[in-house]
Amino acid sequence: MDSASPAVVMPTARQHPFDPPEELRSLQAPGPIHRMTYADGGQGWLVTGYATAQAILEDPRFSVHPDHMHSPIAQPTAVSAPPGFFLPMDPPEHDRYRRLLTGVFTVRRMKLLETEIEAIVADHLDEMELAEGPTDLVQAFTLPVPSQVIGELLGVPYSDRERFKRNAATLLDVALTPEQRQAAVGELMTYLRALLRYKRSWPEEDVLSGLAEHEELTADEQAGLAILLLIAGHETTANMLALGAFALLANPPRLAELRDKEEGAAAAVDELLGHLTTVQHVIRVALEDVERNGCLIRAGESVTVALSAANRDASHFVGPDELDLTRSTAGHLAFGYGVHRCLGQQLARAEMRIALPALLRRFPSLRLAVAPKDVPLRSDMTISGVHKLLVTW
Repeated sequence: MDSASPAVVMPTARQHPFDPPEELRSLQAPGPIHRMTYADGGQGWLVTGYATAQAILEDPRFSVHPDHMHSPIAQPTAVSAPPGFFLPMDPPEHDRYRRLLTGVFTVRRMKLLETEIEAIVADHLDEMELAEGPTDLVQAFTLPVPSQVIGELLGVPYSDRERFKRNAATLLDVALTPEQRQAAVGELMTYLRALLRYKRSWPEEDVLSGLAEHEELTADEQAGLAILLLIAGHETTANMLALGAFALLANPPRLAELRDKEEGAAAAVDELLGHLTTVQHVIRVALEDVERNGCLIRAGESVTVALSAANRDASHFVGPDELDLTRSTAGHLAFGYGVHRCLGQQLARAEMRIALPALLRRFPSLRLAVAPKDVPLRSDMTISGVHKLLVTW
């Protein structure tokens, strides 16, 4: 592929709810990188191959800073990031903040949180059982479970959870106006600053109490980090749970396989993560001219890394289009790669590993209440999933 080749437009519509767009897959045969046209008419690059994706994601010559970054799809106007919100930052600024959170999502801490996750999952399953079907699994289970878990992890008082959840939902709802979402950021910042002041005086065994101890951070930086943790532990997990449940319900043999597993759920969850890849793509900007796979990526050009396609690269994964819950798909890029690899990946894994088997065991006859083709998909968004998932039992 060279810069003179015709530019492609980013395909987003999934012909099958669990697979990347077919156009993305067809681009993999000619090569791993392609010239592309962005939503605003700008020119950049599209990466569909696993090895090239991994190389670019770990290359410090590519930036996550939004300045001069082009999006492959039309995006709503972004809200202003608060201080401490380091997702759009490069090292060393990124590393300074991230180091402060190294102890938040460790395997050990997630292990300690498992009892709380199990209790939260059981409570929502109890409510589903009392309500009887048909039920929207998104509203009844896959959305509220991560929301309550992150509230527990942060240390948000139970009496404030509804307010906290409402503002978080507003912040993440791209259908709302930028003004509405920015107002939610402001309310969350005001609330979290006050809560952090309280935690400094009366600390508990929670993340906000730990953040409050960092005297080198301003109050706004502490609150901004808390908002980042809210997002890292919420939206992607909610969509992974929903799409994972949908994939299993549409594949009864795999559903029975996970429901009956006494061990090995962790491998099954990683297979679902890599197979479905809810974060469809990420964007980087070249800080200098970089040659990759015979293509000259010029300084300032945007590169879209199609994670969903890279995780189906047959040159790296054997039988990538088959959902096989018995194999190991270690190395998948569902959480990204390099220094910007998803901060909340251990929490997401723990929630999926606990929530999905518990759901299937509580409702052994769980099934879709509509045809799979009638399940509304989030295929036009960066994070794929379903808007609604009607089930019965």
